Amino acid sequence: MPRIFGREPALWLGLVAIVVKAGAAFGLQVTPDQQALINALAAALVGAIVAFIVHDGAAAAILGLVQAAIALAVGYGLDWSADQQAVVMSLVAAAVAMWTRTQVTAPVPVKAPLPAPLAGSRE
Repeated sequence: MPRIFGREPALWLGLVAIVVKAGAAFGLQVTPDQQALINALAAALVGAIVAFIVHDGAAAAILGLVQAAIALAVGYGLDWSADQQAVVMSLVAAAVAMWTRTQVTAPVPVKAPLPAPLAGSRE
């Protein structure tokens, strides 16, 4: 399992959840829905970090992170319509796709094109 600053990702997520709950117990004004959104954003962030560490699924992790961040912002009062959220997600998806294209290589070399069939042949 990859580690973040020497600790397993689940430990970091547990710490975030406890800090948020402790903060709420000592006067931090967060609703249960906002606590859930904070934890969702933390999970998406940790997922993105792990994806980068293991070099697998980074694009999906980035999209999940942005989606969680938008949900958190809306939960805290950002007044974006569903259409505006979709436009931002589309923009992020396009940017991630452009970045991914520069990172991906074919697993096998490209084959030379086949010669054109001769006239009269059955191929």
